[in-house]
Amino acid sequence: MPTHAFAISPPIEPMLAKLSEALPDGPFLYEPKWDGFRAIVFRGGPDVYIQSRDLKPLDRYFPELHEALLAGLPDGCVLDGEIVIATPKGLDFDALQMRLHPAASRVAKLAAASPAAFVAFDAIAVDRQDLRGVAQAARRARLEQLLACAKSPIHLTPMTRDPVQAAEWLARFEGAGLDGVIAKPITGTYQPGKRAMLKIKHARTADCVVAGFRWHKAGKDELVGSLLLGLYDDRQKLHHVGVTSSFTMTARRQLAEALAPLREHALDGHPWREWAKAGGAEDVMTRMPGGQSRWSAGKDLSWEPLRVERVCEVKYDHMQGSRFRHAAVFQRWRADRRPDDCRYDQLEVTTPYELSKVFGAAGRDR
Repeated sequence: MPTHAFAISPPIEPMLAKLSEALPDGPFLYEPKWDGFRAIVFRGGPDVYIQSRDLKPLDRYFPELHEALLAGLPDGCVLDGEIVIATPKGLDFDALQMRLHPAASRVAKLAAASPAAFVAFDAIAVDRQDLRGVAQAARRARLEQLLACAKSPIHLTPMTRDPVQAAEWLARFEGAGLDGVIAKPITGTYQPGKRAMLKIKHARTADCVVAGFRWHKAGKDELVGSLLLGLYDDRQKLHHVGVTSSFTMTARRQLAEALAPLREHALDGHPWREWAKAGGAEDVMTRMPGGQSRWSAGKDLSWEPLRVERVCEVKYDHMQGSRFRHAAVFQRWRADRRPDDCRYDQLEVTTPYELSKVFGAAGRDR
């Protein structure tokens, strides 16, 4: 990698955000939180280098984006942003994950079928000037100037200084697959590796069937690692929708004891018994608790079935298809709920919002 051509030599740790329960009110710049792959783009001389959040190169997985960034960005800039794949139904994170494939031919085919886009939200360097010590508001102004004539697949993220507008975005943009709102202090500098921004994410609760669990790596037969969660569809099929694993070590030990009676004869009539007997082969009609793939290689995905009798309430941010996008957070047991009441129809549904409107908002609220 010829680093001498770049204004700043890669890699750079990206600036991070810490979770906030509510939108802060004050001197902030508010932006939509994109649900994609974080990427820092270095453009210098005859080259482009795309760096991932974990400081690794991403160029080979997005050949179409590499060429577009080379042609569409000026020499001497370093931009922070997100790689996304947009569809008529919103952002497609699954399609993005499919890009991390070892075969170049497969990557090229996917790039042609579902091309990626780069959404820029910060300027780390412009005209070979290092902007890391410059205030956020001034960096935003430089970014807007730099991308004033940018064309797809390069986009400038929307921004507003109005918390009321940000609250509307928090509700409205979710239908496009976005992940919340980011609040950036207007006087803040770019601080690599530091949680110097705030992220406000969607939070909802759902009652889920506890249909199984996985042991914790620190104590098989003693400590529960995660609970496997299920929801019924309108045909009364129980789908695996995710896990909850946010427990203290004491709670993990208590869970192992509390769930022990439900392990007896658990596979008798269990809705996932065919998956268990198949040794991990996933049923095409019902989402099951896993099976090895290139995303889970090396992880122990073995699980223990439980009689489908217990219900728990969990907090989640949003759905990715029919599953929770991230691990849900355990709230409490619901002894007053029946397992067959745990259905998809309890979940809040958001109205799809076209990504073109999200991109179009970038020119407003300067």
